[in-house]
Amino acid sequence: MIKIKELTKVFGDLVAVDHVNLEVHEGEIFGFLGPNGAGKTTLISIFCTLLNPSLGSVVVMGYDVQEQAREIRKSIGIVFQDPSLDEKLTGRENLEISATLYRVPKNVRRGRIDEVLDIVGLKDRADSFVRTYSMGMKRRLEVVRPLIHHPKILFLDEPTLGLDPRAREWVWEHLKALNQREGTTIVLATNYMEEAERLCDRVGIIDRGRMITIGTPKRLKDGLKGDVIILKVKNPEGLVDKFQGVDFVKDVKILDERIVFIVENGESAIPRIVEIAGSDRVLSIELHRPTLNDVFLHYTGRDIQKEEKAEGRKGKKMKRRRMGGM
Repeated sequence: MIKIKELTKVFGDLVAVDHVNLEVHEGEIFGFLGPNGAGKTTLISIFCTLLNPSLGSVVVMGYDVQEQAREIRKSIGIVFQDPSLDEKLTGRENLEISATLYRVPKNVRRGRIDEVLDIVGLKDRADSFVRTYSMGMKRRLEVVRPLIHHPKILFLDEPTLGLDPRAREWVWEHLKALNQREGTTIVLATNYMEEAERLCDRVGIIDRGRMITIGTPKRLKDGLKGDVIILKVKNPEGLVDKFQGVDFVKDVKILDERIVFIVENGESAIPRIVEIAGSDRVLSIELHRPTLNDVFLHYTGRDIQKEEKAEGRKGKKMKRRRMGGM
């Protein structure tokens, strides 16, 4: 459904996408996983013909994104990161506008609108003004709005951003059902580990414009070939060097006051790690099976969850400042 070769996008001195190669298969759910600024939204925008690549080739459903953009736009659906509903209209009216723009025949329009509303449990609120919807309801409506014309590919940019856990579960459940029921290929950008694991058949981990690795969530995690131990210590300086060359340690990295290990057998490794580190320096120790965050850390040396929490705090501060100035 999508084939890209050496795709590069440059904005002035910034290389937003750096020589990416990828194929997305028909009927799969493919996720771009990475922190803010990784290049995810730029990729989605190029696929949707909203941006042109600087270098490389991009083919969507057999059409070139630069030469045949009109053909691509007819057959895709897009859910943007930012809200785009008209809150002065009802849910049904919002869908009717989309159906008209995509030239859905009048004789099938109402039935299709009822059908997509039923998918996300909003049929009983179809004639309520969108401004009366909860945030989760609005997002569910946005997710199904681009389905009105039976798109072959649905693109989603951070589809559950800002939703509470219950609303997020709703969206995940219905996206999975949509993919299975209608065979819609879904391409999403996300920085939520759980979202990528729960939804995606394959995940592409992207960082600073580069595609780091691609695979099923299971294959990516199994690729670390071990357990993860997180050691919180006092004065971690110099400790990492003590574990270089230790036979049971496959990888070791330091993150602030934490040392993250990938080891062959976590339970048997813990006593040896504590012994080498020195029990008087150990504050806590944690053992778990690898997550996608551990995969990201392994390849980049950075913690995507920590970066996203920092971005969230920054966003909340900016929001408070804006509210204070109103």
